[in-house]
Amino acid sequence: MRDDFAYVDEVVPGIRWDAKYATWDNFTGKPVDGYLVNRVVASRAFCDALKIAQKKAESLGFALLLWDAYRPQRAVDAFMRWAELPEDGRKKERHYPNIDRAAMFDQGYVATKSGHSRGSTVDLTIFDLATGELVPMGGDHDVMDEISHHDSDRVGPAEAENRRHLRSIMEEAGFTAYQYEWWHYTLKNEPYPDTYFDFPIE
Repeated sequence: MRDDFAYVDEVVPGIRWDAKYATWDNFTGKPVDGYLVNRVVASRAFCDALKIAQKKAESLGFALLLWDAYRPQRAVDAFMRWAELPEDGRKKERHYPNIDRAAMFDQGYVATKSGHSRGSTVDLTIFDLATGELVPMGGDHDVMDEISHHDSDRVGPAEAENRRHLRSIMEEAGFTAYQYEWWHYTLKNEPYPDTYFDFPIE
């Protein structure tokens, strides 16, 4: 791994993670190329900003749970190959109920060149510090549907408020929200805005 990247859990105290693309619990239905262990990696600049986000979350009674950060380009390439395969229906209802696989790219849910591969983008949510339970967000991670948009009118007031909590936490720490995915944020001052890395997570 590059010296200016790190395992996030070794740098940000108290962080929780569940690296979905290293598991069978993702929209492809199996571990993805480049994810050899269930760890989350990111640039050190990202980790510094995430420490600020974690402290802000704690002040509100929450903490952060990460699903993905740095994503090797080979994983993105695997997504593109997967999108060309015949539909088997295993993950459609949960992750992309109203679109075809190929439409994920056209509608902005998956990119052929992902900001994740630059090392300073994250997919995450918040959990309640008192109970350890994830707070309701009105939709799961990687649901490629309008319900995942920040301004969706298909979520209830409590879920909308929780999305606003997450957004305020991340924006105060220097991250920018992505309009189509409530869980997706990118560091404004990312150190590698034009570089797409491909080293594996191992």
